[in-house]
Amino acid sequence: MWDRIEPLMPADPVRGRRWADHRRTLEAIAWKYRTCAPWRDLPQELGSFTTAHKRLLRWAVDGTWARIFAAVLAAADADDDIGWTVSVDSTVCRAHQHAAGARKKGDTGRGEPADHALGRSRGGLGTKVHLASDSNARPLAIVLTAGQAGDAPAFTTVMAAIRVPRADVGRPRTRPDAVLADRAYSSRAIRAHLRGRHIRAVIPQPADQIRHRQRRGPQGGRPTAFDAESYKERNTVERCISRFKQWRGLAMRTDKLAIAYQAALHLAAILIWARR
Repeated sequence: MWDRIEPLMPADPVRGRRWADHRRTLEAIAWKYRTCAPWRDLPQELGSFTTAHKRLLRWAVDGTWARIFAAVLAAADADDDIGWTVSVDSTVCRAHQHAAGARKKGDTGRGEPADHALGRSRGGLGTKVHLASDSNARPLAIVLTAGQAGDAPAFTTVMAAIRVPRADVGRPRTRPDAVLADRAYSSRAIRAHLRGRHIRAVIPQPADQIRHRQRRGPQGGRPTAFDAESYKERNTVERCISRFKQWRGLAMRTDKLAIAYQAALHLAAILIWARR
């Protein structure tokens, strides 16, 4: 995995001291989120915890994690190793009490949302992670919202985050062949969005929508098309979520800042793609 990641790591600064060993820093960050241990409990052989924590935040702010993630996606696309039947879903990650307490206004200059992607639902304080995965259960897009947010309002944001650069010349690929999603995404707006982009929608209708259409008779229109056989592949996004939640520091959020938590999600996604 390191052979694939090493060429993508940032070069040393033009001025000042050299970066600390990138591989050790990467292993330190991965260890922290795999174990959900406090930063100060970082093993001595992985270096200073302040170096790892500052590097995580610095590369989140300057977009390094996002660029590396885009680069591994581009390499996979060049090898024709991305399945473009995309599944979309979300999962709620409970927030530890240490995740609360950041400034309420956020820091828009660094891309930090004002609510820090934290919100209360019946399950308590949490963050909702919206994911799009390819047909091999690997992440293509990651979007964070507050825990009480709905799935459907974030759908277009998730779709806009699917952006796979081409290895050669050409615009990034942003349009999958088909999108699989559960009944929470069954709305006219979502179906119209996919239809306008010429993307096949494989989304079942809830029973109440079916009854409402039937009550209207001929004015209700024709039933929406639904491919039950293709829908069986929607488990890929569930398996992708399971891969992320094997990291204890991602299954339960301890970061005060959403940009730090998303950076850790990007790191996990990078490692998932690097071991392909």
